[in-house]
Amino acid sequence: MLKFNELPLLETILKNLQEAGYESPTPIQAQSIPSLIEGKDLLGIAQTGTGKTAAFTVPMLQKLAGRDFSLTPMRPRSLILAPTRELASQIKENLDKYGKDLKLKSAVIFGGVGQANQVAALRNGLDFLIATPGRLLDLMNQGLCHLDKVEIFVLDEADRMLDMGFIHDIKKVIAKLPEKKQTMLFSATMPNEIVGIANRILKSPVRVEVTPPSTTVERINQKIIFCQKAHKYQLLRKILGEEDVELTLVFTRTKHGANKIVDYLAHYKINSAAIHGNKSQSAREAALENFKSGKIKVLVATDIAARGIDVQGVSHVINYDLPVEAESYVHRIGRTARAGKDGDAISFCDETERDALARIQKLIGLKLPVETFVGVAEQSVKDTRPARQYRDPRAKPKNKPESRPEARSAAKPAAKPQGKTDEPKKQPTKVGFKFRNKR
Repeated sequence: MLKFNELPLLETILKNLQEAGYESPTPIQAQSIPSLIEGKDLLGIAQTGTGKTAAFTVPMLQKLAGRDFSLTPMRPRSLILAPTRELASQIKENLDKYGKDLKLKSAVIFGGVGQANQVAALRNGLDFLIATPGRLLDLMNQGLCHLDKVEIFVLDEADRMLDMGFIHDIKKVIAKLPEKKQTMLFSATMPNEIVGIANRILKSPVRVEVTPPSTTVERINQKIIFCQKAHKYQLLRKILGEEDVELTLVFTRTKHGANKIVDYLAHYKINSAAIHGNKSQSAREAALENFKSGKIKVLVATDIAARGIDVQGVSHVINYDLPVEAESYVHRIGRTARAGKDGDAISFCDETERDALARIQKLIGLKLPVETFVGVAEQSVKDTRPARQYRDPRAKPKNKPESRPEARSAAKPAAKPQGKTDEPKKQPTKVGFKFRNKR
């Protein structure tokens, strides 16, 4: 088996990799690093968790540290485009870890926070700029960032960029890059539009494909549980209580749904946190850090916010809602079974999600085994969670018996006469669910 010390890398990089616990490169690293050091373009087709971040950052460190260069303000030497803040931050952390003591400058820029510190970093000159498309274009339009000095360009998670609607932003960024540069494109799937971009920006690329597009990692134990919408809360709690879970990542389709799950679990003394686009950057970073450190065992996320989450030790991924786009299923479950470990991916499927399940099974070429949890339906009927706080907003409200006129007349005994009077009896006026006499 190939070792990192057999690759043509600087001693400092080898030392840093060893300190990080890296001994042998993963398949994508072993196939990519030598070609990238030679300066070739690369098309990498790899799922999440295969080690692709190191596959491009290690050769970039080798190349940029190997020659003298005077940094130019606002003109970075390399650009790495990532779809989300979390993934951009993760890439920066890895660069700092692998490139310790190399005296190379790097910075990460993304939206949702003030730009002052990011602009200051650009003005000092950078070897590495890691950016999300929106904030990068914003700074470029302000004249605070220019790409004419870029020597190496990396487009990471290209298919996710397409899913998130960044395709036009990417094309604008590419138009500002110099013609002569080294380019790398990484993607888990290859939809037609990404193929078009690859053909446009890559020149005689080396193609590295460690697994077929859209297949899932073999070490993941996948299963599906058919249930009703109303039973998903209790089913999730039952799994968290009975399965041998360490760290669990729960995926929802909406931000509101993520918040509701956190509230529900808190009611049952299960610590969790939500991470999605409506959360501030500081809140997202705090939730992710608490999850990494094990302070909380459950992280509830939407697809966009979870992109780039690289946490060792995630034992379970639970698809509370099946994704509309089948490709997202591959990305979701790729958060477990990392670093050679096994993992479990459990998906709930209610009566409205059968079509989504069919698309997923067609994409991955696998019929997911079905698991049954006995007693979930009965448990949900007897559940004691506060209806006001946790009632499914999609459920139709039920009329209370006492709110119906016929029920009121049947339930209330006739009032006894209080004596003779010629005045007509005053009729009550309904106000909400209470009654009062007219004055």
